[in-house]
Amino acid sequence: MSRRSLRPQLNQIRGWVRQGRSDAWIAHQLEVTVQQIQAFKREHGLEPDSDASPDAVGEEVDLRAEDDAQIAAELEAEEARRAEEEAKAAEEAARKAAEAEAAEEAEEKPKRARAAPRGRSRGRKKSAGPLEGTFDHGEEGYGLWLDPAVADDPVYAEHWAGHRPVEVTIEEDQIVIRRAGGDENDD
Repeated sequence: MSRRSLRPQLNQIRGWVRQGRSDAWIAHQLEVTVQQIQAFKREHGLEPDSDASPDAVGEEVDLRAEDDAQIAAELEAEEARRAEEEAKAAEEAARKAAEAEAAEEAEEKPKRARAAPRGRSRGRKKSAGPLEGTFDHGEEGYGLWLDPAVADDPVYAEHWAGHRPVEVTIEEDQIVIRRAGGDENDD
């Protein structure tokens, strides 16, 4: 705490000393250190009479004990409040970290392309999901470029891997590629 002049509070401090308030209580009220209060009291002759009997002081002794207990309770409450704020801040930081991690995972997952409606089911193995591709009509001819993940697809591995002759049907809203020669169920 920075050292500040207590001279403007001289009368107030004098009254508290007469009431028997403790140095800790006075320091807490004025937001200064106990050492500053003790030095100020010495400088201004505010020390209580040491030859006064306990009966002359009356309840002043009890006030000091109450003051110390009140200050201790206030300090404990402040510490508990600070601990609660730190716990909330830590919880908030953990929640934000979890949200950021979930957002990163969502960005890493490939976006699923909407599949065209399919005909009736033929009871075949299902592929892992739709894959992306590009139909290219460049200078050297036409081509179909598939996502490299197609190599991991179990249906592709079983039925399409390698060079296979295909039959292509071009319709207004789709291009259908089927293996050439033979029935669909033939391997």
